[in-house]
Amino acid sequence: MDGGALPLAVALLLAGCSLSPTSLAETVHCDLQPVDPERGKVTYTTSQVSKGCVAQAPNAILEVHVLFLEFPRDLSQLELTLQASKQNGTQPREVLLVLSVNSNVFLQLQALGIPLHLAYNPNLVTFQEPLGVNTTELPSFPKTQILEWAAERGPIASAAELDDPQSVLLRLGQAQGSLSFCMLEASQDMGRTLEWRPRTPALVRGCRLEGVAGHKEAHILRVLPGHSAGPRTVTVKVELSCASGDPDAVLILQGPPYVSWLIDANHNMQIWTTGEYSFKIFPEKNIRGFKLPDTPQGLLGEARMLNASVVASFVELPLASVVSLHAPSCGGRLQTSPTPIQTTPPKDTCSPELLMSLIQTKCANDAMTLVLKKELVAHLKCTIMGLTLWDPSCQAEDRGDQFVLHSAYSSCGMEVTANMISNEVVVNILSSSSPQRKKVHCLNMDSLSFQLGLYLSPHFLQASNTIEPGQQSFVQVRVSPSIPEFLLQLDSCHLDLGPEGGTMELIQGRAAKGNCVSLLSPSPEGNPRFSFLLHFYTVPIPKTGTLSCTIALRPKTGSQDQEVHRTVFTRLNVISPDLSGCTSKGLVLPAVLGITFGAFLIGALLTAALWYIYSHTRSPGKREPVVAVAAPASSESSSTNHSIGSTQSTPCSTSSMA
Repeated sequence: MDGGALPLAVALLLAGCSLSPTSLAETVHCDLQPVDPERGKVTYTTSQVSKGCVAQAPNAILEVHVLFLEFPRDLSQLELTLQASKQNGTQPREVLLVLSVNSNVFLQLQALGIPLHLAYNPNLVTFQEPLGVNTTELPSFPKTQILEWAAERGPIASAAELDDPQSVLLRLGQAQGSLSFCMLEASQDMGRTLEWRPRTPALVRGCRLEGVAGHKEAHILRVLPGHSAGPRTVTVKVELSCASGDPDAVLILQGPPYVSWLIDANHNMQIWTTGEYSFKIFPEKNIRGFKLPDTPQGLLGEARMLNASVVASFVELPLASVVSLHAPSCGGRLQTSPTPIQTTPPKDTCSPELLMSLIQTKCANDAMTLVLKKELVAHLKCTIMGLTLWDPSCQAEDRGDQFVLHSAYSSCGMEVTANMISNEVVVNILSSSSPQRKKVHCLNMDSLSFQLGLYLSPHFLQASNTIEPGQQSFVQVRVSPSIPEFLLQLDSCHLDLGPEGGTMELIQGRAAKGNCVSLLSPSPEGNPRFSFLLHFYTVPIPKTGTLSCTIALRPKTGSQDQEVHRTVFTRLNVISPDLSGCTSKGLVLPAVLGITFGAFLIGALLTAALWYIYSHTRSPGKREPVVAVAAPASSESSSTNHSIGSTQSTPCSTSSMA
């Protein structure tokens, strides 16, 4: 064979190899059956929802989001995280979250630093940890009326229906939709605004490829096209637990052409993908993939072409952002069981941790009362054999729809200190061999003192009762004596300056309100601190004001029913700044008015002088009307006004005060 014929033969051979998968796919025999969850589990996070919408509301003061959550069980657990995006140092907008559920939900909510208002049904939603946010009871409306109710409070930025979610991530300020009004539509992609993880893992199927020897296994992931066709990166996490060495395995990833892959695997694997892919350890190095079939039979043919004898997992998913594949075993285990075994989902069992968190503690009239609703116990499928305090003789009473433990502070083994009364609740359940125990507390409020102090320096050494505009003020709240079992938190603060100055909101929902308020690190004792800057743009300047803060003592164990709320305040004298000059942050209003009047007077006198000189120096025969003689004064006035306007523009906007 001559030299020119050799490259042609190689090209024809490669072309024949590229066409071979199609023929193999047409004849491949592999009966896909559900895999035992112990041999393969796939979870995923997606932005695809059954119904949803995203709309733009750039100028809205209140950002409204609505979630309709459907759960198949009587009691479910949900992790809900709100994440704010800070751009150019601006504070996040106030948020109204409307939460509509169809059954009892045990909710773990995270919304740190977000001024959140929550509307929900308190009869169905129980919180794992203290909220510290403003709440509103949601009326029992159908979905359309709930949307109308929410829209009356502000433009809806997003709304979504989710079926049995395990976790939800809601990103605020991310709405990029083209709609100006949010209306639910079927099969929507929420983009970066919302991502969620279904509770039920994806269906994993597997099979043995007939006619292929060996024990090489294939893991096939097929991502279906989504509602939108923008570029997407899907992170694929693969965790294989092998007895020794790396598995003889191949990972096949197929998806729409706009999908690229970021692979994070704990073992070396052969990679076969569409689009481009990269590895987590080298994310900047993109590797071009291949053109793969978009049918199950075609992908099974690819696995056979790569000499895989077993398809350990075959999964079809909606467009996802993160996919996790966990296989407890790899290699030859499937050889002993060629046909995957279909199993039924495990029955719901009693969760002792969740059961103990549902016990509510109430403290009043020198007595402690513990309540556990029977309805919630039934939803958890728990059988209670005994419910007592530390003293086993103090047993719970059966009061129809709930179990009740009641004891005075002087009995049932109560531990009484100067600030707190403590005991322990003991629950015996049928499914556990050992009793469940939980510490419970009541605070002795008569022994506690709450103080609110304003300071003129960040050292917090000497409290002051005066405040000066243009100067930084520092605030600290503390309780004495300190209680290690409880956390002191600052829920809200405002400065009331009376009818002359209005009200300046400082803290809302444990978040700073405005650019001139900054949350500071707590003191070594855990006392909350913040600073703010006061400016006035009105006259007359108020002479007094009242600083008020709402604080909460929350148990570190997360029992919401044991929270204690108090409002503390301190009266302040407002020192008027020197009107002859500037404060450290800018000109005060009287100085601005004086400069403005002086500039106007100088401009008028200068115009008159120019006109006098002009009229007495030209000959009478050559005098003409002068139309533009006032231009210098006008220009100067404009320049002066611009300069004055710039001195009023400070980083702290206190329009809410007026």
